[in-house]
Amino acid sequence: MQDLRVTLVQSSLHWEDRAANLASFEKKLEGAAGHTDLVVLPEMFTTGFTMNAANLAEPMSGPTMAWMARQAAKLGATVTGSFIATENGRYYNRLIWMRPDGSYASYDKHHLFTLAGEHHTYTAGDKQLVVGLHGWKILPLICYDLRFPAWSRNVAGYGLLIYVANWPEPRRHHWRSLLAARAIENQSYTLGINCVGKDGNGFDYTGDTSVFNYTGEELLHAANTEGCFTLTLSHAEQVAFREKLPFLADRDNFSWQ
Repeated sequence: MQDLRVTLVQSSLHWEDRAANLASFEKKLEGAAGHTDLVVLPEMFTTGFTMNAANLAEPMSGPTMAWMARQAAKLGATVTGSFIATENGRYYNRLIWMRPDGSYASYDKHHLFTLAGEHHTYTAGDKQLVVGLHGWKILPLICYDLRFPAWSRNVAGYGLLIYVANWPEPRRHHWRSLLAARAIENQSYTLGINCVGKDGNGFDYTGDTSVFNYTGEELLHAANTEGCFTLTLSHAEQVAFREKLPFLADRDNFSWQ
């Protein structure tokens, strides 16, 4: 199994302006082709975290899906992030795992943020998504899912745990602490991608995009800045650590599948 190059794109978001956001991310990703295996974008990266789904939701044949397919092909890398999708008359906060060949998988946010009324607008997903990339098993989740360790529990033997988010500044300590906890308890590389700036509801975001390794050591922390951050994750080092301290062998036996 090869090492994995991961690029996290931390950005401010143009409130409810898909065209502006797609143009902004496309510019940020210029020059990334050939230098990464996986590009990770924030939660609702085309709109910001909004409940205005009736006016902003897209079908699976819409412009965001087409844009992600073009970017994945252009970069020769998988691209992931969530957007507002509509299907069968319902709205979803849906993460897309778009591959360079145009095939994709999806995950609908399971834990909807009740404090913002997300559960009144969006339909919760009930299935996890475990995807493969260059021999890695990866579990991608969305924002509020971070607070619920049972949903993130490493029963699938994944090596990388991803959270795409719009996580506001007042709870930034929770964000970083929980990311580290998920990394330690699951002996997994764990990354969280967030946005920066102020949204249309007046909430501030400091980013705090972070990557922790399987020991809980922080490999990246980026706050209050826009940028693309690329790291290489070592499969061999993670396996060696797990073999030395095989805590996962004693994990509880249950499955969400």
